[in-house]
Amino acid sequence: MYLFISHLVYLVLLKWILPPITITQMESLVLGEGLKKTHVSSSKISNEIKLAVIAAEDQQFPYHNGFDLESIKKVLNKSKNSNFSRGASTISQQTAKNVFLWQGRSWLRKGLEVYFTLMIELIWGKERILTVYLNCIEMDNGVFGIEAASQHYFQQSAKNLNKREASYIAATLPNPKLYTIIPLSNLITKKSSWIRRQMRNLQSDEKIKKLITN
Repeated sequence: MYLFISHLVYLVLLKWILPPITITQMESLVLGEGLKKTHVSSSKISNEIKLAVIAAEDQQFPYHNGFDLESIKKVLNKSKNSNFSRGASTISQQTAKNVFLWQGRSWLRKGLEVYFTLMIELIWGKERILTVYLNCIEMDNGVFGIEAASQHYFQQSAKNLNKREASYIAATLPNPKLYTIIPLSNLITKKSSWIRRQMRNLQSDEKIKKLITN
């Protein structure tokens, strides 16, 4: 009971403060990959990168309750609509995993991911989930969060990222060890082009516009 209450209190606090450190970030330190991160508020994050990660990772983000059932069905049926169509894991699920849990695959971790996904959807809401996601996700070895990534790749603030730069960073997700900007891999070039097409398709969506506008 004490553990549950502690987790619940921490989860509620994160509605207003950003996680000081995550398990994945601690693993990065232990493995010698380092830890670069700088927390920024939503108003200091470019609308372009918000749109880019939604286009890349979770185009139904404003519409689901944490789980994209259609994408889950497609993955189960091994549907392949595009070379770069994303998997079934939503931004909400990735946020829950990266903030509260460890990397890897197990039924225990997946079960906890479901629990934390439902909780952050209920307590935080979509805008907060997107802000925490962009502050915690790994975007290169030892580089966590959009501000650190923007400085690392383009020597500028996350607030000033343009569409192309945003598409490059979004293209590293969810596996920055495979998709590399430095050096610029062919995978990044192709995937970022696909992301920009998706951004153009999504930019007129009223719910997405409302979600990403500072």
